[in-house]
Amino acid sequence: MRVAAEAAGLDIEIDSAGTGAWHVGNPPDSRGIAVARGYGVDISGLRARQVAQGDFRRFTHIFALDAQNLADLQRLMPSDATAELGLLLDMVPGREGEAVADPYYGDDDGFEVTWSDVKSAAEALVARLQA
Repeated sequence: MRVAAEAAGLDIEIDSAGTGAWHVGNPPDSRGIAVARGYGVDISGLRARQVAQGDFRRFTHIFALDAQNLADLQRLMPSDATAELGLLLDMVPGREGEAVADPYYGDDDGFEVTWSDVKSAAEALVARLQA
């Protein structure tokens, strides 16, 4: 998303957080780092964090990668939230309601699929924000 926003000249704040605390403080999966590096993007300095109550007021949009995480976000969302929640692939025409491929327990090729899913959604979201 950062690459797509920068290419479009958008000055927006982008962050990532999980609904659980399993990986807090850890870097991205080494397979994800390798795929990103292959596209000229260095994500090795990123660290996992858990979504916080303030995120629901700090950001205008929060996207989940699948229905379970969307349900978790809806459960965590405070009553004074201002962020809109949705599935990331809802931004891609024809992909509404679909989950981003979860590569974690699969082989390395799954990270390419996930990169493609997220890239498509990022480009569609940037186009929507520019409109």
